[in-house]
Parts: sequence; structure tokens; C-alpha cells
Amino acid sequence: MIDLSASQQDYSNKYYLGFVLALAAGLIWSFGAPTIRHMIDADIYQWHYLFYRGITVATILVIFLLHKEGIDFYKNFRRVGSSGVIGGVSLAFAFIFFIFGMTFTSAATTLFMIGTQPLFAGLLAYIFLKEKVRSATIIACLISFFGIFLMAYNDWQAGTLLGWLFGLLCSIGFSIFAVSLRWRPDTPKFTTIIIAGITCSLFSILMILISGDEYSMPIRNILLSMLHGTFVATGLICLSIGAKYLPTAEFMLLSLLEVVAGVLWCWLPIFGINEIPSAITLYGGGAIIFSIAYHAIGTRQQSIPPTL
Repeated sequence: MIDLSASQQDYSNKYYLGFVLALAAGLIWSFGAPTIRHMIDADIYQWHYLFYRGITVATILVIFLLHKEGIDFYKNFRRVGSSGVIGGVSLAFAFIFFIFGMTFTSAATTLFMIGTQPLFAGLLAYIFLKEKVRSATIIACLISFFGIFLMAYNDWQAGTLLGWLFGLLCSIGFSIFAVSLRWRPDTPKFTTIIIAGITCSLFSILMILISGDEYSMPIRNILLSMLHGTFVATGLICLSIGAKYLPTAEFMLLSLLEVVAGVLWCWLPIFGINEIPSAITLYGGGAIIFSIAYHAIGTRQQSIPPTL
């Protein structure tokens, strides 16, 4: 019988904490797709929506840090460094590309492209951080990629190349943010997310000024954008904490629950959207769920270091 030391048990506990938080992030974010689908004239108010959502994200994180660290939390901005700036800006543009992807093509196609995050994150972490990718993670990534492709297949022709591109850029931006969380351990993660929210809002104001649009939008859209911002901020809190305990490709893979649940929420009549997925889409969702289960089982023993 193997007797784990206190340090080994602590490592195992932190690994499973990261596992649960990554799953929670995916589930919370899954409500973003149906929220956007309930917008009024979504193709007109993208920048207005992004402004309010960015402000909401930044505000929630400021409140969180005030509770966690007190009034001196502002000093974290002095320690952000290049990793925090790169991560914050890339996350801000991931916010932007997601909204435009959702309004220019189907939810399934956008979620399909976002589902490539583990592949980009694993590649970037391998190149820049020299981080090893476990065999179970590689296999699970391939299975999940195949599953997401099945989910988006029937919607592919209905979408546009521009919407597909927005989804791809969103995935890359979010992957850069994920890798930046592990670049420098001392980077203030939540301050980085605040930077993302502020950057998104400021850029949105700039685009509204350039386009000459009115500053107002329907109150319904304002409330939806604030609700979506709450989902985003809460999920990012979970992801930022979980990132400390899981390799990049793994916690990105676990957050793929957003894809399966997002399509499901757009399907269920209770949300009033009724984007009915095909049988192929359901098969793809099953493949993703299988990949998550396979990953959890395949990395369970690897997550516990051997007894010395």
C-alpha cells in the first residue's frame, strides 16, 4: 500500500481543485451563447454590448479584489508586467471576436472554432513555456476536436467565412491569455482580467465614435450584456485559479463543456431560442463528453507524483 506524503496529498488535492474549477468555468460560460441570442438587433449593437459587458467584467473583478485584498489591491497594477498586458489585451480581443462570431454565423460554428483552444494553448505552451503535453491530453484533444467538428458540420454552409474567422481569432486570443497565466507565476491574474474588461470597453467606445453610431441601445440589451459580463467574470475567476494547478492544455480541454452545454441551451425550448441541433451535432457532443471523461481518467494517476 502506497503511503502518500503530506506534500503529495496536497499536490493531488490542488490538481482536483483545478479540475473542478475548469469544469465550472466551462459550464458558466455556456450561458453566453443563449444570452447573445436574445439581443435585439444583435448585428447593430455589437460595440454597445461589448462596452457594457467589459465594464461589468471589470467592476466585478474590482469588487472581488477589494474583498480579497482590501483597498491596496490597486498596487497590483504596478506588478502586471508584460505577461499581464499581453494576457489582458489578448483576452479583450477574444471578447470582441466572440460577439462578432456569434452575430455573423451560427452558435455551433462559433463554438466549434472556440473549441480549438486546447490545441492552440498546448502548442503555445510547448513553444514558449517548454511545457510537456501528456499523451492522454493529446488523445483527448483529438477526440474533442473531431466531436466539435461534427457539431458544426451541418451549420458550416449556413455560416460565413468572416464569422468562422472571428471564431478562430477568439480561440487564439483566449489561448494566449491562458498561456500568459502560467508565464510568470507572480503575475496578478485578476488584475489582468480587469485590464481586459477596461481595454474592451475603451476600444468599443472608440469604434462607436468612429462609426458615428448613437451611444444608446435598448435597455434589454444593456441588461443582457451585464448578465453576460457576470458569466464571463465568474468563469474567468474559476479559470484563473484553476490555471495554477493544471497544465494549460488540460484546463482548456476541460472548459470545453462550454461547447456542449452552449449548444444545448440554444436548443432547449425553455430559453426560447430553438436552434435545434441535428443528430450529427448530438454525436459530436457525445464525443466531447467522452474526451473529457477519458482525460480525467487518463491523467488521474499522472497527477500524483511518485512516492520517493
